[in-house]
Parts: sequence; structure tokens; C-alpha cells
Amino acid sequence: MSLILYQHPLASFCHKVLMALYENGTPFESRIIDLSNAESRASLARLWPLTKFPVLRDEALDSTVPETSIIIEYLDRHYPGATQLLPTELSDALCVRLWDRFFDLYVQEPMQAIVADVRRAEKNQSPQGVAEAQSLLRTAYGMIEKQLDGKIWITGDNLTMADCAAAPALFYAETLVPFGEEHGRLKAYYQRLLDRPSFARVLKEAMPYFHFYPYSEKLPAQFRPEKPNA
Repeated sequence: MSLILYQHPLASFCHKVLMALYENGTPFESRIIDLSNAESRASLARLWPLTKFPVLRDEALDSTVPETSIIIEYLDRHYPGATQLLPTELSDALCVRLWDRFFDLYVQEPMQAIVADVRRAEKNQSPQGVAEAQSLLRTAYGMIEKQLDGKIWITGDNLTMADCAAAPALFYAETLVPFGEEHGRLKAYYQRLLDRPSFARVLKEAMPYFHFYPYSEKLPAQFRPEKPNA
């Protein structure tokens, strides 16, 4: 197998790349990284000393590719499929890159800040930081709602890299700051993402790990882990 993806099935940024791979049926080998395991962590550090996943290794081209957006652009260039994840036309490509960054910076990051806070000891938690992250998510939701006017996907009629960024970001963020009544287009868009076969496959593979997510009881009903018998 030429392509090897170092990843973890629970990680939202890994979901972004997995959706892109599944969207085009791109063959690859998955290597799950357990950062708490020294040997597993070392296997990732040898490729990318920052030990952040996902990382794509392309043995055929002798390339190591980190960072989700770069990975997806790399796949689109070297392993294209039926779904063009980055448009050829420059202005369209810039729009996709903008919304890709938007979801990473203004949905993923505040979402992860809230999740990270609940994992801290109570004395180290930051209610103000959580409130600021929640406020940022609400602002982002309003901007997404406006952007979706007249569109099927976030930049138009075709699914792109930006939608691969949107799917996992919104999946987890909605459990922390639910969409409001004023977010009708966003709710419909989110449902389209859940129904997309590529993302549905990502979530199916993640299900055995969802019990590790601290807000798992707020996941969509079909993805909630079963409660252990009393």
C-alpha cells in the first residue's frame, strides 16, 4: 500500500482527512496511534516530531505529509478521484481554502478548547475561557448560516475540502453549543454531512471510541455509546 495514514479514529482532525480519502475511494493503510503508548507515539514522532496526527506517508513518492489541509490538497493533486476537493479556478480555490481555515480555526479550535477544559482538574478549569469559546462558536454558526444561503455545500453545489473540514468540526461542536432555531440552513447542511456516505463511514468506524468523549451523551442518538448494565 503506497499511502499510510497515521491517525486515531476519535480525533476530529483525522476525521477530516478520512472523509476526503473515503470520498474518492483512495486506497490507504490506516495505522492507529495511541499517544499514551511510548512505542506507538515514537512511530509517529519519527515522521513528525511534533507528534500531531494525522500524518500521511506516501511510500511511492517518498513523501511525508502533515497538516490536514495540506494532506487533502496533496491527495487532490497526486491521487485525484471523482470528487475534486479543491477547484481548479483560482477564486473558487481561495474560497474553499478560506472556509477550510474557517472551520479549523473558528469551530474546531473553540470546540477543542471546551473539551480540553473539562478534562482538567476543577481548580485549573477556566469558566471564562469556556464562555469565550462558546461565544465564538455562536458567532461562527451565524456566519455559516449566512454563507449557506442558496448553497448545498459550504461553497456551492459541489462538496470540497471545506466540507471535509466542516463535518467533524460541527459534529463535535453541536454537542457543546447546539444549533439554534435561527440556524435552519446550518441544521439542514449538518444533516447532509451526516448523510454523506464518506462521513457516515468515518463515524461508524469511530463509534467504538465515542465512550472516551466526555460529552458522548450529547452525540446524535445513533452514535451514543450504550450505557453499561447496572
